Amino acid sequence: MGRWAARPGEWGFAVVGLVPALLGGAYAWAALYAGVLLSLTVVGLPVVAAALTGARALGRPHRWLAGRLLGAQVPDPGPVVREPGAVGAVRAALTDVVAWRALGYLLLRLPLGLLGAAVVLLPLGCLWLLGFPLWLRLLEDGPHPVGPLDLLGPLLGLVVLAAVPPAVRLLAGAERRLARHLLGPARAQQRVRDLEAARHTLLSTGSDRLRRLERDLHDGTQARLVAVAITLSLADDVLADPHPDPARLRALVDRARHQTDDTIAELRVLTRGLRPTGLDGGLAEALPALAAGCAVPVTLRLDLPRRPDEAVEQTLWYCAAELLTNVTRHSTARSAELTVEPVTAGGSRELIRLTVRDDGRGGAAPGAAAEAAAGSGLAGLAERLAAVDGRLRIDSPPGGPTTVTAELPARL
Repeated sequence: MGRWAARPGEWGFAVVGLVPALLGGAYAWAALYAGVLLSLTVVGLPVVAAALTGARALGRPHRWLAGRLLGAQVPDPGPVVREPGAVGAVRAALTDVVAWRALGYLLLRLPLGLLGAAVVLLPLGCLWLLGFPLWLRLLEDGPHPVGPLDLLGPLLGLVVLAAVPPAVRLLAGAERRLARHLLGPARAQQRVRDLEAARHTLLSTGSDRLRRLERDLHDGTQARLVAVAITLSLADDVLADPHPDPARLRALVDRARHQTDDTIAELRVLTRGLRPTGLDGGLAEALPALAAGCAVPVTLRLDLPRRPDEAVEQTLWYCAAELLTNVTRHSTARSAELTVEPVTAGGSRELIRLTVRDDGRGGAAPGAAAEAAAGSGLAGLAERLAAVDGRLRIDSPPGGPTTVTAELPARL
């Protein structure tokens, strides 16, 4: 399917969406007319509040239709918070940003729906243009010599016919943007939801990590320390003998030493996920060591004028470690590039952008929900970034190359 070829759902939305567009537009115009007409009367505000409540309700089927046919997944804005009593209900409806946005959507949806239906009907006009020389000779008597119109009509019909799929595609894109901007929750509501989800993820991840650490210490490290204690107790028994066996004593001491080395190695593994020791000197020291330890040659570009907050610094390290691990395990890449640089967002907000590119086979995508819940993989990485108000972007077409970008604020 070409870039400008319309999908079946986009054609279906242009046809099926006409009736909801007409009904919604008529409702919106009637609500505005009644609101303006009754604005100076006692019942004006209750009528406007009822109209806004209805507009909010009408946004639900439009949101479902856009998601079903256009693939525009618009989050449900959720119920409006109302105060008790009739006055509270009217005040809540009049101050409901979602309802006003839904009313605006219904108004804008009407001309787009009409335009989409007109575009879908254009092929019928193209049939007339394509057969223009034939229709001209069938409808009018007398000889008709071949003229410029005989060539211009079919040519114009072909041009219009070829322009129909791109026009449907463009209108579908406008419908998606309109639904996402006006039918979803308000920006403040979405912000609160994202922060609540990030907080839940952060708490869940921390609790899971503490439980795993407790279980590993209890089942692994503690058992190893008990084994060391038993070995040392056996060595003490040998020493208590009036004629100790040097060979047995040496064997017990060697066993205790090996058990101690294994316990120390296990403790290093367990504590490695708590805080990377390489971060004591900042990312300027930690990232070069991380890149040098990657099996794939990594070109590092680090440009940080000053150190970010500790939580941000630790998140950046984990992102780099996870992405370079993915390059090694899954990409079959021959080289990679790790870039960390500051960027400026709106206003004076300072962001840090971490980018990992590789020349591998591509096809990288967030993993399953179980993987995300475990805090691993690209999905888990996105959850970790969300906890510090960051975001993850993945550009990995089949065949490569793969570019994964993480952006997060330098200061929390």
